[in-house]
Amino acid sequence: MLQEHTQHLPSPFPLGPGRPRMRGLVLSLTILLTLLVLLGLIAYLDVSYRYRSRILAVSQVERRPAAIVFGAGVYPGGHLSPVLADRMRTAIALYKQGKVDKLLLTGDNSSIYYNEPGHMGEYARSQGVPESALAYDYAGRRTYDSCWRARHIFGLDRVVLVTQDFHLPRALYLCEQFGVDAVGVPADRRFYAAAPWWTLRESVARVAAWFDIHVRHPQPIAGDAIDIFAPDYYGRIG
Repeated sequence: MLQEHTQHLPSPFPLGPGRPRMRGLVLSLTILLTLLVLLGLIAYLDVSYRYRSRILAVSQVERRPAAIVFGAGVYPGGHLSPVLADRMRTAIALYKQGKVDKLLLTGDNSSIYYNEPGHMGEYARSQGVPESALAYDYAGRRTYDSCWRARHIFGLDRVVLVTQDFHLPRALYLCEQFGVDAVGVPADRRFYAAAPWWTLRESVARVAAWFDIHVRHPQPIAGDAIDIFAPDYYGRIG
């Protein structure tokens, strides 16, 4: 009788001690990823809807000391982008209707060749707003920075925020988290071709803002306190 010899080939899926560890690692990573996604969703919803009821039309705004106008793109030659021009027009309407006494123009001035607040001020003066009604924040490089500085540098605690509707929930959230009682006025005055992209980017920015408040606590550019209502503030452009 012939004796059959069976050759035992190694299994492609070994059952050694390493496999349970691998399964545990995959399970742990899956749980961690799920928790991060849930946390991101909670953060997004918190920023998106907590202060949504505080978005008003210009006619609904009760008088407040100041409006914060957030910077946006400025083209070469100092021309305001459509988004920024609409923010300024809305802010100027607030001022001319007696809703606010001051416009705090906040934006990026990180280069001598790029000055959002300065060009915003030029536009306001061209529309009949006196220099005495304008104030400048040259270190508002992000919405987080602008809101933090509004409270801690300029001492504002009751303001109107002027920006587009997609941006207002995040701006309101940040200001309120820093102790600023804020209402927002949307500056949407036309159709913006890039609006879908801004909405997508804003979804990420809202989650990042929540983490900035609750986890990261980044430090904006600080400095001495500035009273924009002081008589000697007039003309302080630089």
